[in-house]
Amino acid sequence: MRLSIEIRSHAFDELQVLEGIALDVEDGEIVAVIGPSGCGKSTLLGIVGGLIRPTDGSVTTHGVLPAGTLNPFTFVFQDFALLPWRSVADNVAFPLEHHGLSRAERDGLVRDALARTGLSDFARAIPKQLSGGMRQRVGIARALVVRPALLLMDEPLSALDAQTRELLMEDFLALWLRDRVTALYVTHNLDEALRLADRVVVLSRRPGRIKRIVPIAIPQRERAGGSAAATLSGLREELWSLIRDEAAVADREMVHA
Repeated sequence: MRLSIEIRSHAFDELQVLEGIALDVEDGEIVAVIGPSGCGKSTLLGIVGGLIRPTDGSVTTHGVLPAGTLNPFTFVFQDFALLPWRSVADNVAFPLEHHGLSRAERDGLVRDALARTGLSDFARAIPKQLSGGMRQRVGIARALVVRPALLLMDEPLSALDAQTRELLMEDFLALWLRDRVTALYVTHNLDEALRLADRVVVLSRRPGRIKRIVPIAIPQRERAGGSAAATLSGLREELWSLIRDEAAVADREMVHA
């Protein structure tokens, strides 16, 4: 399924947040969105996912949904938002409860989502027994259980320490390379974007506009190797040069607000 985003403008009251956004996300593609704080990255994700109605614009899908899709779009947030009194399996099952599935169908989908995220041995655990990285895996399994056509990921690793973040990036890549789930991935971390994305969309300071779309030609499975280091370093410098000055201004605005 291909996604077309056209947001001519979006505002909250008098505050203009996004302007002139035109972007296609191809089937099976991972597109990362970066930019200075307050540029509208999360707002863009909310519009795509139907949580926010754009002031002037549209989001259109093209093609047939994958077989078995229950929710076309599903979110993974920075906040794991797990129900603390429910087990891992019951947290993953939560999005299925209003789909009219039989118990056997629901249990089968949950088992599959747990297996895909390496959580099968933790099905009966409750969230407080898990590390932050494991809790985020539960959040990802909960998103995958509805067989989405598009994953919408809003800084899903930013609350984790560096080692856990690295491990989860490897998990994300293994999952995506196997299943080719289309993803729109918002992050402030340039290294995450360069490790995971097929293309990186750079937004300007508010109102967010597309400054540049940077393709990453190196296949994801080859980016951890030393041979890719120089190319990725150059791309990182390019991305940082595009947001450095505006990020500094945004930081001062936040400090003095």
